[in-house]
Amino acid sequence: MLFTRFATFLVARQWIDVSESDRDKPDDRTDSNRATSFSVCHTPFIVLAVATAVTNLDLPAIGYGTSGDEDGDVWTDSVAAALHAGYRHVDTAQMYENEAAVGAGIERSDVDREDVVLATKVHPENLAPDDVQRTARESLDRLGVESVDMLYVHWPAKAYDAEATLPAFDELRGDGLTDHVCLSNFTPELLDEARDVLDAPIAAHQVECHPLLPQEELREYAKQHDHTLVAYSPLGRGKIIDHPVLVDVAEKHDVSTAQVCLAWAVEHDVVPIPKSTGDHIADNLDATTLELDEEDLGSIDDIEERRRVIDPEMGPWNRD
Repeated sequence: MLFTRFATFLVARQWIDVSESDRDKPDDRTDSNRATSFSVCHTPFIVLAVATAVTNLDLPAIGYGTSGDEDGDVWTDSVAAALHAGYRHVDTAQMYENEAAVGAGIERSDVDREDVVLATKVHPENLAPDDVQRTARESLDRLGVESVDMLYVHWPAKAYDAEATLPAFDELRGDGLTDHVCLSNFTPELLDEARDVLDAPIAAHQVECHPLLPQEELREYAKQHDHTLVAYSPLGRGKIIDHPVLVDVAEKHDVSTAQVCLAWAVEHDVVPIPKSTGDHIADNLDATTLELDEEDLGSIDDIEERRRVIDPEMGPWNRD
C-alpha cells in the first residue's frame, strides 16, 4: 500500500510535557517515522500520523477545522484551546473569513509555529493566476506567517482553469510560500487533469467524507496516487450522528457517535478535520484511542443511505 498509516505508539502511563524546554530538545527521529503523542489534562492519548511517501506530508490522524459563522474571537479562543488540547493540524480558508483569528489563536497558544501543520485555501473567485499570487500572500499576512504547510484550491469552479490556475500554485511552492499543493472538492477526472498540469505532487485532497458519504472511489484514488484524503464535515454537520447503526456502535463502546464517525475515518486512512468548540474539542481528539473492530467497521460500511451535506451548485459532481 503506497499510502502508509504509521503505527501507533503509546508512552504507557507516562506524562508527555509539551513545554518549551521539551520542544527545544533535539529529536533524532526522521520525518518519515515520526508520530506524535501528547497528554492533556492528565489524560494520555495518542495521535496517529498518516503520511504519503511521495510528498513527505505527515499529518496527525485528526485535525482541527474552522469553517462556520462564528466570529473572530470565538475562533481565536478555539484554535488556542485546540492546540493546547493536542491538535497539531489547523485548517482554514479565505472563504471562511477567519484567517486573522486563526493566526491569532496560533500566536496565543504555547505551541511553536513549526509544530503546527497549517492549511488554508484559495477562494474559487481568486483562482486566476495573478489573483492566486496576490491573495495567497494576503492570506499569509492575515495568518501572521511567512508560509503555510498546505495551500488548497478550494473548489474547481468559478475562476478555476487547470492550465492557468495550477502553475500559479507551483510558483508559490517554488517561492517557499507553501510546502505542499493541495486540492479540494475535485472528482477523479479533475484530479487526473490536475496531475497532468502540476509540477508538484498533489499532497492532499479534501472532500466531505463520513459514514453516509464514504467516498470509496476517492479513498482508493488517494491510495493509488499516494496523497492524503482529508475529510471536512466528518460528522455531517451533526445531521448523521443519530443514525441507528452509529448509535449502536457508540453504545457498544460507551462513546459518542461523533467519536465513532471520527474513528471510522481514521480506520480508513482518512484524516478528519472536525469543527468543534468547548468540551467537544478534547472529546473529538479522544477518538484516536477508539479501536473499532471488524464487526463495527462492517456494520458502518454496510450503511446504504447516502447523504451529502455540503452540496453547492458549483460542486463538480453537479455538472452535466
